Formats: sequence, C-alpha cells, structure tokens
Amino acid sequence: MPQFAHFNFNVLDLERSVRFYREALGLTPVRTHEAADGSFRLVYLSDGATEFELELTWLRDHSKPYDLGEDEFHLAFSVDDMKAAHKKHKAMDCICFENPQMGIYFIEDPDGYWLEIIPARR
Repeated sequence: MPQFAHFNFNVLDLERSVRFYREALGLTPVRTHEAADGSFRLVYLSDGATEFELELTWLRDHSKPYDLGEDEFHLAFSVDDMKAAHKKHKAMDCICFENPQMGIYFIEDPDGYWLEIIPARR
C-alpha cells in the first residue's frame, strides 16, 4: 500500500521560508539537494515526530510570486496547546483566517500558502 512521503511548496526565498517554518511550526531541515548547475535547491522539513516531510523547492529562474490558484488547498498541523500556538502566531502576525466555531485557524507562509492549525486529537 502506498504511504505518504512528502508534500511540496515552491518558494521564492528559501532561507526566509525555512526560518518561517522553524519559528511558526518547529519544523527543521532534515536533508537538502541542490542541482549541480544551481538551477534548483530542495530542503526537506520534518516535525521530528512523524515520517512525513514538507519539501520546499527554490527555482533559480523563477522570480515572481507563484500562482496559488484559488487558495483551496492547505496543509494542516495539529497542536497540543491551541492557546499557546495562537498566541505565537498572533505575535508573528501570520494568522490569515480564524473559525472560532470550529476551533481552528489558518496561518499564511511568506509565499501565501495557507496552513491550518487544529487541536490534537485526544
């Protein structure tokens, strides 16, 4: 049976994105790959708890913001302490949508990707 391995986001500024994901979600780089000709760089981020990775791709020849369509896709991250996570993301000024009735909210990364923050299942 196939298993999830990773998901990709293309980014304009790889270092800025790595900093954002480290600060906002505690993700850390676990491996990298760079094309011999320097045309692209990949950084794989991990939460350290699961095998799933987020791949950030930087393309040398891409200089304008990516077309994210209608923003109808997102990654979701569960957190043990919603109050602490919300406080941190509010201080970072990256919350882009809140749904208090559902007990969730979304943050936006530097390239405009939405990341859903949900409470951990207990």
